[in-house]
Amino acid sequence: MAANILTIPTTTLNNGVQMPAFGLGTFNIKGGEGVDVIKDAIDIGYRHFDTAFLYNNESELGEAINDKIANKVIKREDVFVVTKLWNTYHEPERVREGCDKSLTNLGLDYIDLYLMHFPVSFEYHGDDIPWPKSGPNNEPNAINDIDYLDTWKEMEKLVDSGIVKSIGVSNFNSEQVDRLCKEGRIKPVVNQVECSPIINQKRLNAFCTERDVLIIGYSPLGKKLISRPEIEEIAKKYDKTAAQIILRYLHELGVTPIPKTTHKKRLKENIDIFHFQLAQEDKEALDAMNTGERTVRLPNSIHAKHYPFNLEF
Repeated sequence: MAANILTIPTTTLNNGVQMPAFGLGTFNIKGGEGVDVIKDAIDIGYRHFDTAFLYNNESELGEAINDKIANKVIKREDVFVVTKLWNTYHEPERVREGCDKSLTNLGLDYIDLYLMHFPVSFEYHGDDIPWPKSGPNNEPNAINDIDYLDTWKEMEKLVDSGIVKSIGVSNFNSEQVDRLCKEGRIKPVVNQVECSPIINQKRLNAFCTERDVLIIGYSPLGKKLISRPEIEEIAKKYDKTAAQIILRYLHELGVTPIPKTTHKKRLKENIDIFHFQLAQEDKEALDAMNTGERTVRLPNSIHAKHYPFNLEF
């Protein structure tokens, strides 16, 4: 059954904003194909789109959205656009600059949700150098250890200015989220983290839920994961795809999944997860797959003061 936007639930963020509880991740979706994929997604019923300055595809997302607005398929307020402040713009005086560049790339007047991509800060060596190197051995990355709280305070000003509706974080651990909740003027509305049956983030999710911070889950699917026999067996039981089982599992955990695909058939399948429920024994079988193993890490940054993945959660 094709997805219908009316069947896709929204979740209320801690500032009262409604966010679609399912989105499209766009990492590596670029060029003309990227524009077409996003247009297809809009036609299918997707309304939550996730990009980042680092992905170098904000312009593709903006082009697709503005085309659909011009053709009266959607209105601007119908779509929820998420992008991210990259590590080279953490210096307080560069935060607005980073946001303005994303707005220009997107061709939009405001961003629905602006995330700090990582708590780790890099030196700024130019807009086209996201992974700066430094030192006598030209070592990556050029880390300058700007305090993420100082960066956050500048992001709060973006909300005050109206060019950003909500702010949140990505790849933050529990201590870092707690610090922002306690010391920031505006509480983060989300923490976007890697989330799948392999790393289900239950402890971090519970921690964030206590603070009214929602988890958005990136990289929920993978070839090795969706081909695992135990997931395929569950999928047969429900007459669903393995991807649908995984995405439904995350939804039932209270996570907003943002899977990526460039295939129209899978775009339709992935979002069609709101008309069935998993039995308890199947959720427990998926729970049992959790190892906490990450596939996404910030390379060459483990010794940074604010590196987030040294804590258990």
